Amino acid sequence: MSITMTTSTANEPLDMGFSALRAAYQAGTTTPESVMAGIRERAAEYVDHNIWIHLLTQSEQSRWLDGLKDKDLATHPLWGIPFAIKDNIDLAGIPTTAGCEAFRYVPESSAKVVQQLVDAGAIPVGKTNLDQFATGLNGTRSPFGACHNAFDYDYISGGSSSGSAVSVALGLASFSLGTDTAGSGRVPACFNNLVGVKPTIGLLSATGLVPACRSLDCITIFAYNTDDANIALAASEGFDIHDGYSRENPYDNQARQYGLRTGSLTVGVIAQHQLKFFGDKGYEKAYMATLEKLSAEGFVFQEIDYAPFDEIAQLLYEGPWVAERYIATQPLIDDNPDAIFPVVREIIAPGGKPPATNLFKAQYRINALKQICLAQMANLDCLLTPTAGRHFTVAEMLAEPIKHNSELGYYTNFMNLIDLASIAVPTTLTEAGMPFGITLVGPTFSDRMLMSIANRIQQAMPLKKGALESMATPTNALPVKSATRIEVMVCGAHLSGQPLNWQLTERGASLVEKTTTAAMYRMHLLAGGPPLRPGLLLDKNNGQAIEVEVWSVPSENFGSFVAGIPAPLGIGKVTLIDGRQVSGFICEPYGFDDTQDITQFGGWRDYLASRNES
Repeated sequence: MSITMTTSTANEPLDMGFSALRAAYQAGTTTPESVMAGIRERAAEYVDHNIWIHLLTQSEQSRWLDGLKDKDLATHPLWGIPFAIKDNIDLAGIPTTAGCEAFRYVPESSAKVVQQLVDAGAIPVGKTNLDQFATGLNGTRSPFGACHNAFDYDYISGGSSSGSAVSVALGLASFSLGTDTAGSGRVPACFNNLVGVKPTIGLLSATGLVPACRSLDCITIFAYNTDDANIALAASEGFDIHDGYSRENPYDNQARQYGLRTGSLTVGVIAQHQLKFFGDKGYEKAYMATLEKLSAEGFVFQEIDYAPFDEIAQLLYEGPWVAERYIATQPLIDDNPDAIFPVVREIIAPGGKPPATNLFKAQYRINALKQICLAQMANLDCLLTPTAGRHFTVAEMLAEPIKHNSELGYYTNFMNLIDLASIAVPTTLTEAGMPFGITLVGPTFSDRMLMSIANRIQQAMPLKKGALESMATPTNALPVKSATRIEVMVCGAHLSGQPLNWQLTERGASLVEKTTTAAMYRMHLLAGGPPLRPGLLLDKNNGQAIEVEVWSVPSENFGSFVAGIPAPLGIGKVTLIDGRQVSGFICEPYGFDDTQDITQFGGWRDYLASRNES
């Protein structure tokens, strides 16, 4: 497809969302070159925000812009989309510092995730500021200067992915890459009115990432809404044999599973007495207002005990995982400790001392606590927490850097230690006009399910794109159901209390409802047994409603369940009394030859009762 391009002025205000930029490119009203020139011009207005460690020049950017000539906009979902890169992630030919000049090196190749984004047509804007060696949640721990909030210069940006979030919030990139070990991909999203995707560990390759805690790190995505986040995630995910922590993404978590989660949702929330806002009344009110709004939108809240999650969180910095940060900074911390930012050095330096026994003890405790946490989440669609309890000023953070940083991690630090997925979602502004948001939490590989719930939240609580004027509301995508479970209608020997019900319960299935079919079926007693089995025959003219049950079966066990069903029975679509069609037991026509019609009993149980009475 050829694209006719016209020239626009560098400082022309643009909607930086993916669909808006692509539409502008398609219409020929702007070019990627003009967009990038405009970004450089606007970036000069925010020099005092300390967003960039290395903003690419026109010359440095030219190779990626020139590469668009060989890419078709129609087949490259990120064609001409500008993105920022946290400066602990490699971009070929551009220095990586991890926020420490003494650590500086120039990589020959880009991180795998960066290369995949470039291959999809995205254009790097530059390398962003961060809390040095990704150690911090606030954005002030950098020798390149404290990064300032997009809404109020006096407030922290959040960190460690500070510049990555602020660059998007101010329209200097359409999305950005951060990292997350303890909350660095979520806290900056909250403070700058963005979506922050902290994927399942291993969903995105960590090749080309300077590690903080290698066993816990993941690359993250900041975007204006879930639509853009899903596209960026789809382009950047993928198994990497060179990354020891990489994992294949299952079908249930593929990009096509993103949509809009409808209906009633059961969501876990922290018990009231365990919430902490550290004196921030604005955030406390914003959280309560968020819950009230979501309750009106069909969210049903169920309190959970946060104590085990909090105990896990405390182990991240108070336990042996600090040793991983020590490993990541060797030999610098041994040979040139003064090159490390003072508060970062204070945190990392003790990491070389804990004995290996401490690690094993901590792992034992975490595994025990993980069982408790997952048990509480088992029957929830997701867990919902504030992303942060308080938004500090830069002055407050610098006055008590370790104490306040710990407070920033109250709702975030536990996540990667027990292998959970999460997404930070902006929900409202405080009375003072500052961003507030929540985080949705789910099990491993629940990324697209969480993103679909976040889509619904953004529909219900629309906000602007970062600190810009255009709205961030995602599209009203097609409704999706969780692909992790499949509903199955049973009408005979698999009913509760019947002889084959174990084939459901031992596969982890749970009873959803007792109901009836639509009044269009007849029931026959099939030949064979034991156990006795019925078959349903569709008869729209002479049928009636038949008593059935609907069970929810884990998708990974559905295949083995179906494989064990003997002929002439099988699984097909059955219409229920309310008009829904669900997967359920059907029978091949030949199975009804010379069988007894038992429709008049209205269900299998009443038929069995009649046999006992006779």
